[in-house]
Amino acid sequence: MTPTQAVIDLIARRQPRHSLPRELYSDPDVYRQDLEQLWHRDWVFAGHTFEIAKPGQYFTLQIGDYPVAVVRSKDGQVRAFHNACRHRGAKVCEHERGKAAKLVCPYHKWTYELDGNLLFAGNMGADFDKTQYGLKPVHVEVVESFIYVCVAAKAPDFESFRTAVKPFIAPHFLDHCKVAFTSDLIERGNWKLVFENNRECYHCDGTHPELMNSFVENLSVAGVGSEDDPELAAHWARCERAGMPSKLVMDIHGRFRMTRIPLSAGAVSYTLDGKPAVAGRLDQSGEPDIGALLYFNYPSTWNHFLGDHALSFRVLPLGPNETLVTTKWLVPESAVEGVDYDLERLTKVWIATNDQDRRLVEGTQAGVNSPSYEPGPYSEVAENGVCQFDDWYCATMLERLRGPIPLKSVG
Repeated sequence: MTPTQAVIDLIARRQPRHSLPRELYSDPDVYRQDLEQLWHRDWVFAGHTFEIAKPGQYFTLQIGDYPVAVVRSKDGQVRAFHNACRHRGAKVCEHERGKAAKLVCPYHKWTYELDGNLLFAGNMGADFDKTQYGLKPVHVEVVESFIYVCVAAKAPDFESFRTAVKPFIAPHFLDHCKVAFTSDLIERGNWKLVFENNRECYHCDGTHPELMNSFVENLSVAGVGSEDDPELAAHWARCERAGMPSKLVMDIHGRFRMTRIPLSAGAVSYTLDGKPAVAGRLDQSGEPDIGALLYFNYPSTWNHFLGDHALSFRVLPLGPNETLVTTKWLVPESAVEGVDYDLERLTKVWIATNDQDRRLVEGTQAGVNSPSYEPGPYSEVAENGVCQFDDWYCATMLERLRGPIPLKSVG
C-alpha cells in the first residue's frame, strides 16, 4: 500500500463526530502528507508588516521543508524568498530577524539585492550570468498588516479570504501598531492537537483561571454559528452600529472564520480584572465594549482583537509530535512601555493560558501515542468547533489525495 493510500484509509476510518485515528496524530508518513498537501500548498501566516517597516528589515520562518525569508525591499514592497543561496544552498538570512543593506550569503558571500536579484558572485568566471541566479521568490500577500506566504509553485486563491477578513480587521488600524512582546513556545504535540485544543473551551473552566476572568466561549459561533442567542445578536448589533463588523462570516469549506463575541460582564480586555491593559484604543468606534474579534485561518493562525490591544497566534509544524506556537501582543505604535502599558499585566493572561494549553496538548499526545488509544466522541454541546476543524482537515486531505468529495458537516 502506498503512503498516500494509507492516509486515505486512515481518514476513511474516522467515525463522524469522533476524534481522529491514532496514526493521524503521530505517524511520520501522515505528517509528510500533511506537509505536502496542506503546509506546502496553502497560504501560511508569516508575520506583520510593521515588523519589517523599513527597507532591509527581514524575518525568517520554516514552513515544513522550506526555509523562507520575508523582506522589505527598497521600493517598500514586502517580498518573500526561499531562504537558500542559489550557489550551494546555504541560508542567506541566518537569523530569526534582522536588517541588512544587501542580503549576503555567509558561506561564499554571494550578494543579493533586497528584491532578490543577484549582484555579486565571486570567482564564477566571465561567462557567468548573474541574472539567472536570483533568489527564488515565494508567493506573498498582505491584508491589514498580516503577511501570508505560500511556497507552492502555484498559489491558491487569496482574494476570497482577503474580501472576508479585511472589513473585520480594518477598524483596528493594525498598520499603526507594533509588537510589544513575542512568545515562542514549542509544544511536544502534533499541530492538529494544537489547533483542536484552540477550537474548544470545554476544558477552559478547569484549566484557564486567568483567561476565564474575561473570556466567555460562545457556543453559537464555535461551529457554524447561530443568531438565536439574544446576547450575541445584541452585541453584534451594538458593534455594527459603531462601524465594527461583527456577524459571523465563515468560508463555505470551513477554512476561515471571523466573528466578534462579548466578554464576561464588565470585562473589556484579557486582564485579571478585565480592565484595559493599554491606555488608548486600537479602534475609533466610540463603543467602549466591543468584546473580542476572533478569527482563524487554517492551518496556521488564530487571532484575538480587543479594544486596547490584539494578539496574533502562528502555528508551524516542526515534526510529527512537535509544534511551534508564536504569540505576539500588538499595541498602538505610540504606546510606551511603563507609561501606557505594563508588560506583565499585558501578557500575564495569555502567557499562563498558552503554557496551560501546552501541558494539555503534550498530555494528549502522550495518550494518543499509546496503542490502547481509541478515538472518542465529541460533545454535541461543547466540541462543535474541534469537530469542525477535524471535518475540514479530513475533507481537505481526501480532496487533495484522491479528488473532490463533499464535506460531511461543518458543525
